[in-house]
Amino acid sequence: MSNSAQPLTYPSSPTVDQVDTYHSVTVADPYRWLEEPDSDQSTEWIAAQNAVTFGYLNDIPQRQQIKDRLTELWNYEKYRPPFKKGDRYFYFKNDGLHNQDVLYTQPSLDAEPRVLLDPNTLSEDGTVALSGLAISDDAKYMAYGLSVSGSDWQAWKVRDIATGKDLDDHIQWVKFSGASWTKEGEGFFYSRYDEPNDATKLEDVNYFQKLYYHRLGTPQSEDVLIYERPDEKEWGFGGRVTEDGHYLIISVWKGTSPKNLLFYKDLTQPNAEVIELISEFEAEYSVIDTDGTVFWVQTDLGAPKGRVIAIDITNPEPENWKELISASDDTLQGVNVLNHQFVTTYLKDAYSVVKIFGLDGVLVREVELPGIGSVGGFRGKA
Repeated sequence: MSNSAQPLTYPSSPTVDQVDTYHSVTVADPYRWLEEPDSDQSTEWIAAQNAVTFGYLNDIPQRQQIKDRLTELWNYEKYRPPFKKGDRYFYFKNDGLHNQDVLYTQPSLDAEPRVLLDPNTLSEDGTVALSGLAISDDAKYMAYGLSVSGSDWQAWKVRDIATGKDLDDHIQWVKFSGASWTKEGEGFFYSRYDEPNDATKLEDVNYFQKLYYHRLGTPQSEDVLIYERPDEKEWGFGGRVTEDGHYLIISVWKGTSPKNLLFYKDLTQPNAEVIELISEFEAEYSVIDTDGTVFWVQTDLGAPKGRVIAIDITNPEPENWKELISASDDTLQGVNVLNHQFVTTYLKDAYSVVKIFGLDGVLVREVELPGIGSVGGFRGKA
């Protein structure tokens, strides 16, 4: 009989007499010692658990057959939808068994593609992953974030797309953030935390995220602080520049709740303040695009399945909001502005439905799809 068929004997997990009181509620925490993963006791416990786990897995008689079959099923070329920035095309491809997808670029549809970034070459075991990507509108530069072994921490770099060489720009201590370039491509916005204590950075809870602007060719120490809230330690900030380059949209989140706030900053005014547009965590809001002072917003406020509203920031009071696309029986999953129309994706009975609306909210048509399935990845110019 193989070991895998025998009852497993697990290592003991000692308990401690640890009790805390939170708001008059007593909470026992007998495994508090495991919150120190680098302690001798924790490392010994982890090693013992791994010995049991891998001892069982390695002794499964069909293990190699399962691996061979999965390898056979996974070994085919995979492409992600291509997208265009400036005069260049970009797409991700996996030849079949790479740990990470490879980013390619080409100057025209019939040109020979070249590798722009291959994360598989960044580590021997394939655990360095591309965790963020932002390409400037003129397709001259690419800001990209890397994470190691599944960590939420990111280090961001900048690559010259024409040469394929990295610049000296290096951004650290980024977590839960992307990057968004200015219209001119002179720099980008991102969010970061203060540098953590090196000894406890894996255990520390991160508070007081801050939104910064990084100008190309300057050290991170000179980055400009755009927004912070010392009075709200749990708030996080996602900055995105509108397509016309006029506004910086700031989505404010808290914890894992989908509800958020919406702020904005006028980038055409050097000394413009950050303005609070939505200042209560009542619903989820996402700015789709803008038309002058009008913000088109996808929200679930008063509509659990989603709707689209227009907010004129010169008259931002809720009573002045205009509903463009009302809620339906299907769940609104995404909205893009393409060729002066709203392209919407709905979930209906577990499959996708695509509808096109005019900018006035009037339904133009439903897109006929080849069959039942999932649809996404819409990109383009307004």
